[in-house]
Amino acid sequence: MYNSVNRNSSFDPNLPELDLTHLQELLRQQAQRRPLYEKVAILGCGYVGSALGQYWQEQGHYVTGTTTSGERVASLSEIVSQVVLMKGDDATAMQSLLQGQDTVVVSVAPTGFQLVNEAIYEATYLGTARNLVHALNQAPSVKQIIYLSSCSVYGDRQGEWVDESSPVKPSERRSQVIYETEKILLQTTNENQRVCVLRLGGIYGPERELINMFRDLAGMTLPGRGERFINWIHRNDIVGAIEFARLNELEGIYNLVDDSQLTLKKQIERVFWHYGLPPVHWDTSKPSPRRKSLRVSNQKLKTAGYQLVHPQLLV
Repeated sequence: MYNSVNRNSSFDPNLPELDLTHLQELLRQQAQRRPLYEKVAILGCGYVGSALGQYWQEQGHYVTGTTTSGERVASLSEIVSQVVLMKGDDATAMQSLLQGQDTVVVSVAPTGFQLVNEAIYEATYLGTARNLVHALNQAPSVKQIIYLSSCSVYGDRQGEWVDESSPVKPSERRSQVIYETEKILLQTTNENQRVCVLRLGGIYGPERELINMFRDLAGMTLPGRGERFINWIHRNDIVGAIEFARLNELEGIYNLVDDSQLTLKKQIERVFWHYGLPPVHWDTSKPSPRRKSLRVSNQKLKTAGYQLVHPQLLV
């Protein structure tokens, strides 16, 4: 399916304001590296894509955002220049979308929080990537592709450190699909077109606060010691890193996590102390459920010059 709404209107004052003042200041000095205004497309205007679209629109870019939900077209049209109703595995729609674009961000995911089968997952990621690669042959204007991947591609490392040079060991099919999407897109890199892969930690931010994820654990007794490491990244830093990648024409793979590197136990303690909730108790006589545990290095992105807006976990 392919439908679009083109509407350069003022923003809805009732929309939540993005807290990106600090981000704008950090990135302002980089503006000379790329044209002041560009045509940018965001494949997938969900939680992250919508925030990115609003930010770029406010900076004066012509932003085309896509959604698979007809119900979201009206609200998205308030924050981006053009809304396209399409699925990434629609080859005709993809060809039309890329025409005249300078930058393309791939921020796709199965709709909402619903459980989906592997076929839908593969169609969402691999179908989008293959159609994008095919459409690029007829879209010479595209200078950069930025793909939002996941640190889940590293698999379980039992708390050990990983960086971008570490072997990829997906522990389930969905992480394998995300990694296969990386490979498909990275193959399109050439002297005129850069591909940047950002491997994200767990995403949190406005309306996805950590308290809402942990609240139900208050006062409970959980098995183990809570020693699993979970890596997080705030939505503002995802927007910031995408813009940094665009302005500095980054290519290759970069991990995008904050500096906190806390165990699950320490994260829950920090959140519950802040909100005055009963603490979690740990039963060390029982083994912890086997879940991914790893510490992800963000040094490569910081060495490139990106300064985190929220380097520590925001509660």
